[in-house]
Amino acid sequence: MSTVAEDVEQLERILLIRGVDALEADRSQCADCGRTPLVGEHVHLYETSRSPQVVCELCRQLRREKPLTSEIVHHCEHGQTVRVTARAA
Repeated sequence: MSTVAEDVEQLERILLIRGVDALEADRSQCADCGRTPLVGEHVHLYETSRSPQVVCELCRQLRREKPLTSEIVHHCEHGQTVRVTARAA
């Protein structure tokens, strides 16, 4: 028979795993190395037969073909912030 403390630890572990899995599902990874590009880093998109692939700046040097486009990785709150400006009297 398990104790309440063991049940709580098991629940915490399950919730932690679900949270990590949800965060991983929402992020972009490099198609070559699997690394998550950092905020401010350039990523490059390459056309493949299935769908466009994201390649990080480090792996870009390993490819000879030119990318379709290059973009800068923005913070997850990019475009959702509000700028407060002082109003002239």
